[in-house]
Amino acid sequence: MMTARPPLPPFDEAGALRKVQAAEDAWNTREPERVALAYTEDSVWRNRDEFIIGRNEIIDFLTRKWKREFDYALRKELWGFRGNRIAVRFQYECHDEFGQTWRSYGNELWEFDDHGLMRRREASINDVAIPAEQRRIVGPRPESEHGKALPVQ
Repeated sequence: MMTARPPLPPFDEAGALRKVQAAEDAWNTREPERVALAYTEDSVWRNRDEFIIGRNEIIDFLTRKWKREFDYALRKELWGFRGNRIAVRFQYECHDEFGQTWRSYGNELWEFDDHGLMRRREASINDVAIPAEQRRIVGPRPESEHGKALPVQ
């Protein structure tokens, strides 16, 4: 039996905003098994140059990711929506094992099934090394900042 993950498509602006915030909140837990529950069993991803199919591969990917991206913190912003699709821009920051701090900028295209599970995710991401003192994304976003636009730089 399939469990629905509201809001469900077709999305209106309020539903799309809730979906984006829910994704941000889940990813900020850095719990691969929890994050993977938002995707279909056969979800297809392109993440940078990696192609991932299904929840098990999603869990493996996220486990590897968060073992090398320390103090990861993410912000997502709704860019557009139509029907069962949402476009998002995002930024996240972390540091590596050598202490280098990184800010990553990206865009995602999402497609959902009728139950509100993401069946397709395509992510393009660029990384920029920054001094640790320039870090501005730390921990989950406070509720008072939900929906705020991300700076370009």
